[in-house]
Amino acid sequence: MRSIRAAAVGAVTMSLALAATACGGGSSSNDGSGDSPKTLTYWASNQGASIAVDKQVLQPELDKFEKQTGIKVKLEVVPWTDLLNRILTATTSGQGPDALNIGNTWSASLQATGALLPWDAKNFAKIGGRDRFVDSALGSTGAEGKDPVAVPLYSMAYALYYNKKIFADAGIAGPPATWDELVADGKKIKAKGKSVLGAEGSNLSENIHHVFVFAKQHGADFFGPDGKPNFTDPKVVAAVQQYVGLMAKDKAIPPGDAEYAQNQSVSDFAKGNQAMLLWQSAAANLKSQGMSEDAYGIAPVPVQSGTPGTGTQVNSMVAGINLAVFRNSHNPDGAAKFVKFMTSDDEQKILNKAYSSIPPVKSAQEDPAFTAPANAVLKNTLATSAAALPQVASESQFETAVGTAVKDLFADAAAGRAVTADSVKAKLEKAQQQMPAA
Repeated sequence: MRSIRAAAVGAVTMSLALAATACGGGSSSNDGSGDSPKTLTYWASNQGASIAVDKQVLQPELDKFEKQTGIKVKLEVVPWTDLLNRILTATTSGQGPDALNIGNTWSASLQATGALLPWDAKNFAKIGGRDRFVDSALGSTGAEGKDPVAVPLYSMAYALYYNKKIFADAGIAGPPATWDELVADGKKIKAKGKSVLGAEGSNLSENIHHVFVFAKQHGADFFGPDGKPNFTDPKVVAAVQQYVGLMAKDKAIPPGDAEYAQNQSVSDFAKGNQAMLLWQSAAANLKSQGMSEDAYGIAPVPVQSGTPGTGTQVNSMVAGINLAVFRNSHNPDGAAKFVKFMTSDDEQKILNKAYSSIPPVKSAQEDPAFTAPANAVLKNTLATSAAALPQVASESQFETAVGTAVKDLFADAAAGRAVTADSVKAKLEKAQQQMPAA
């Protein structure tokens, strides 16, 4: 999943009330024959370098679907900064699109609203069966033991992208395998006048994704076995402090990045202004911004020590985009046909190639494009060293509350204020107080 900025949890009700009048419903236009509606509305997430890029990728495929089925798809590409609030508004008002992309980490939260169509055995049969999808992708489609509320569309993992020329100029032979190595490399890179590592401190979901991984590497979880938030666990505090400390203590992340939101750190990397980038499946994004594939290398995200793997060697969350159908769609049959089309082998190859992501459909992964070196790190990470974010009903509130806490800590670091264990704990304690009661 890419970046989000949701309203503060305490203000969610107010934001939904204010936004409700601005949300359009699924289309009910009809061809006059008494058949099912011939139009679908589709909210796509911003996967490319811009909304314009996404329209260029998606519109030819939607035209193809219309030619095959006679159903026109009205496309809206929604920025990640707006998508979660738009969806929450739609679940409250009942005025949503027919089909929509959701970040896979939101699946359990949106499942709890009851607004999305469950994908039971009957519905999966309409799109070729559940067995077509890889297990790791299905693991982020809803709460365990319940029918999924979405099907996987794009699978992604985080990797470390590094500028080969900047590394060579600084006398660095290869990418860092541990955070200590990254910090040490950063000193050599700064001596050559370059920024070290990009981050997006105002991007709530990027904040969540990284501190989740750091917590895993510290042997901690944000939620206990009982599903209750555990944000002030000393290991969680240490994990958040280490991540923000890349700016506050290690000076690897530039202070200006505290204000960065969507894709700004990617742009800096593409322009050669920084040496490293932590990002999900970034190749297509970098290419669209004019960076040659020969200019950068791809390596696993660093760990505390050793090499990536399970447990404390986790180095990515299971990233990805799911495709869902609103339960109150005016054209559920057409929406099911659309899901079948988007998850077909041919479309999976086309779309995942365009976005440099990995198909969650097993048979589509056999295409040579997904066995190339650029994708090998991503596939291996998903298979061996990635963990799913908590599939709990309060996951979206978690992203908002803790993501905002990390944003505030980055602001402190950028302003030269100390980021200590006590200040981190205070921010996380405030975030935990914002979580809904169990």
